[in-house]
Amino acid sequence: MQPEKYFFDDDGNIPNNKLPLLLYRDALNKGASGLMDHFRQHSWSNAWKNGVFSYHHYHSNAHEVLGVYSGTARLQLGGENGKIVDVAFGDVIIIPAGVGHKNLQSSADFGVVGAYPNGSGYDLKTGKPGERPQADKNIAEVPIPETDPVVGKNGGLVEIWNEI
Repeated sequence: MQPEKYFFDDDGNIPNNKLPLLLYRDALNKGASGLMDHFRQHSWSNAWKNGVFSYHHYHSNAHEVLGVYSGTARLQLGGENGKIVDVAFGDVIIIPAGVGHKNLQSSADFGVVGAYPNGSGYDLKTGKPGERPQADKNIAEVPIPETDPVVGKNGGLVEIWNEI
């Protein structure tokens, strides 16, 4: 199972990351509790379920996984000039620290489970003046996880991110 890879440059507001965002299509056809269990088995926890904010935001101190357990959405990734992608039930998005994401439109039943490597905490940044340079420093200090939340210790982000 090979994920799609998306690279984003700093756009002046959203710092993004040299690591690519990874999108697994139709990877985990599970409900919310099934996704939480699957992510937890691969050491991604501190999970929640809800949607994706309808404004550009990023996390400077943690990578994030989003697993779609219901519905569909059109997301913009990487900030105002970023990539627009459609996601649906079963899709999993691994978002490196600093990479912007926003819900442009979604079905009424759209829902995701979010989780973080080793249950790390996370901040919420929106690209406002004053967030940087501290956000840039935080992003640079976030380690590459030891496991991919979809495939575990072998493959996925473990191979892809360590090659960057």
